[in-house]
Amino acid sequence: MNEKITIWHNPRCSKSRAAFNLLEENNIEAEVFYYLKEAISEKELKNLLKMLDMKASDLVRKTEKIYKELKLKDATESKLIKAMLANPRLIERPIVIKNNKAVIGRPIENVIELLELG
Repeated sequence: MNEKITIWHNPRCSKSRAAFNLLEENNIEAEVFYYLKEAISEKELKNLLKMLDMKASDLVRKTEKIYKELKLKDATESKLIKAMLANPRLIERPIVIKNNKAVIGRPIENVIELLELG
């Protein structure tokens, strides 16, 4: 497989671990991006949104405590992007990228379809 695969991974998340394990079980080499530890630029996040074909409001984790604390329910896309950059745990996970297409690994079938494993 000559395609570049990247996973935005949070090892503490069971869904993220499931996607990571799926890659390992299928001997798929992937670049692991620990988005909670490594800085994300606004350009990278906007590019990710394009690959996902989503708006920021679709990528933000609305169940996170910080989402409620920051009163993001009616926030603009720009404000949501800034909030996700400042608080990356607001970003839905896991995200798997293959070339220039990305999916959120909830459910895991999204990753299976992206990687053409099914």
